[in-house]
Amino acid sequence: MPLGGILWQTCDANVNPLRATIQPFVELTDRQLFINRELSWLAFNERVMAEARNASLPLHERIKFLNISAGNLDEFFMVRVAGLKQQVQSGVAELSADGMAPSEALAAISERTHLMVVEQYRLWHRELLGLLAANGLAVLSRTELLPEQKTAAKAHFQSSVFPALTPLAVDPGHPFPHLRNKSINLAVLLRREGRRRKREQGESSLAVVQVPSVLARIVPLPAASGHAFLLLEELIALHVGDLFPGYAVDQTVGFRVTRNWDLNVDEEESEDLLSTIQQELRRRERGAAVRLEIDNAATPALEAQLTHALKLSPQDVYRVTGPLQLQDLGALSDADARPENRVEPLVPATPVALRDGESILHVVGQRDILLHHPYESFDPVVRFIEEAADDPNVLAIKQTLYRTTGGDSPIGRALVRASENGKQVAVLVELKARLDEANNIAWARRMEENGVHVVYGLIGLKTHCKVTMVVRREGNGIRRYVHLGTGNYNPQTARSYTDLSLFTARQEIADDVTALFNLLTGYSSAPAWKRLAVAPMNLQAKVLDLIEAQTTRAKKGEPARIAGKLNSLVDPATIRALYAASQAGVEIELLVRGICCLRPGMPGVSERIRVTSVIDRFLEHSRVFAFGSGANTEVWMSSADWMPRNFQRRVEVMFPVEDPAIRARILEEVLGIGFKDNVKARQLTVDGTYLPPPLQLDGQTVRSQAVQIELARRSSEAKHLEPVIRHVASPVGDKPPAGTGTGG
Repeated sequence: MPLGGILWQTCDANVNPLRATIQPFVELTDRQLFINRELSWLAFNERVMAEARNASLPLHERIKFLNISAGNLDEFFMVRVAGLKQQVQSGVAELSADGMAPSEALAAISERTHLMVVEQYRLWHRELLGLLAANGLAVLSRTELLPEQKTAAKAHFQSSVFPALTPLAVDPGHPFPHLRNKSINLAVLLRREGRRRKREQGESSLAVVQVPSVLARIVPLPAASGHAFLLLEELIALHVGDLFPGYAVDQTVGFRVTRNWDLNVDEEESEDLLSTIQQELRRRERGAAVRLEIDNAATPALEAQLTHALKLSPQDVYRVTGPLQLQDLGALSDADARPENRVEPLVPATPVALRDGESILHVVGQRDILLHHPYESFDPVVRFIEEAADDPNVLAIKQTLYRTTGGDSPIGRALVRASENGKQVAVLVELKARLDEANNIAWARRMEENGVHVVYGLIGLKTHCKVTMVVRREGNGIRRYVHLGTGNYNPQTARSYTDLSLFTARQEIADDVTALFNLLTGYSSAPAWKRLAVAPMNLQAKVLDLIEAQTTRAKKGEPARIAGKLNSLVDPATIRALYAASQAGVEIELLVRGICCLRPGMPGVSERIRVTSVIDRFLEHSRVFAFGSGANTEVWMSSADWMPRNFQRRVEVMFPVEDPAIRARILEEVLGIGFKDNVKARQLTVDGTYLPPPLQLDGQTVRSQAVQIELARRSSEAKHLEPVIRHVASPVGDKPPAGTGTGG
């Protein structure tokens, strides 16, 4: 029996519906039943930082996790903190599901994030900086340079940096400059030289120097051995006096501003959504400041001057003791070729059925195909569209694009080529995909210019589903081929995110996909869906119905189980339904990588709910759900997390897995192995903290992503999976096996 089947049946063997009769009933309206959304996200980022602290990981993998935690925090402030601040300023008093007001949430966030930032820089100074130096990668401050390094730094500054700098005075005639979001700047305190005026008698003047983002942040310097680097802002600070002749420099400190980054678009009033969003992108750089990061050496007076200019309060200030914008430090790995300092690159497997040049359309016409990325290659998804673009019998291609690849995109090129080949090509490009608006606008323009019919979705909704349909002439009729995914059509993220791709030519699914595209591109009422559940029409209702069906089974004393893997669980109605299912006796096991507002393990409420988060080399991104036990298990995949925004403000799709072999594979591999992870998994406790799970009863360890790599490799070699069972059961410890590592 395959490994996953053993895991799945072992879990089912623990079901005892009769226990429901001894459980007290608890009302599900208490706000204490919910974990605060923002604090749950911060707990996720703390788990990412825990990987940066993990001494068993290679050096550059640890730095990668530190970078990810810093980048995550940027987006959190730009979106979530900015939104809460807007609510407070607007006098919004609406409480979240956990009963916390916006002002209370901001206070709790500030306390937690200040501690997080302290930990980030403690880790950088006490561990990672020294490890880099020990491995021949010295990151120096401006006070540590040797004479020959000072000479090289001076030459580089004069030839490549000085001409690009613009000193900005701040005085009654020069207002405080508007600084770009996340830009690094230097605050310079100056005093006039001459006139024999003592320093304490004169007042310091403030100037700002923006560190050019177009220049390399990490500047190499000569070194007796290994490599030496100076950060660009340190180089500028070392020579900042050259920008202010006639003045003496009293102090130079770095600072960075984070701004509100949400778009404000009235789609009802916009005649040209693309142009409107382009204008908003330019305005977004002027969004309200929400955070100030500043060098810890800054005087209180300088901090007060900056916070006043940026209209921030003291709780918005984060004093740091190291480099700003930690995520740029990942570039240090480019100078270190030693394999022991990084994880071995993953070579994704290609299933045997899709190798040897056989047409993907031909294979999908015979049977459904499932791909598990990144363990299995994303190339077949690209080939699916490329084949359709060049196939003379293909009449049309329709696709949704949520996040495109910046620059060159093989999928974008294939769609353009299909249009040039005379096919009808309709592409829905989501212009409002946060942080990818500019990329999506560029590709929308390019495709429009090459004859692709580009649309931007339904007013007031983001189109987040991942769907492609190919319409092909075959014999005396046509046949439709469909790709449905949990992740974006982006080959770059497909190498680092775990996602699922399903190819099918089933007629009823194709009928629903046809209706979906008609809804998105034209005037059409929502149909009676045959197989799909589609937000915002009926997705939430379908999820609640599936949960309720298991609740009813448990109440009848029948085996009942719910299992799921998703990024976030926030929706209060869904959480209450899961609580009710647990009270009825349903065994519920969830893999929730990020935010989880459900409290597992509450007596009388959620004792039968187990929530696990896996943070490892690859970002866990799949959404897949199972309802039932044994032969009655229904398996669904989706583009949607269980969140209000996915149910109500996005176009999302949840689709059934109807092929028995694929259904079994998902239960066995994707869910079954994930639930057995006791190396990278952390279990959510009732108080909102995460703890390592207990070891397996036999003392063995399972690292789910390592197992998935091995499964994909052996499957691509057309071998049976039985040997993998023995591989999984062997102790692997916490050291990344060949080809694995971690990610956030």
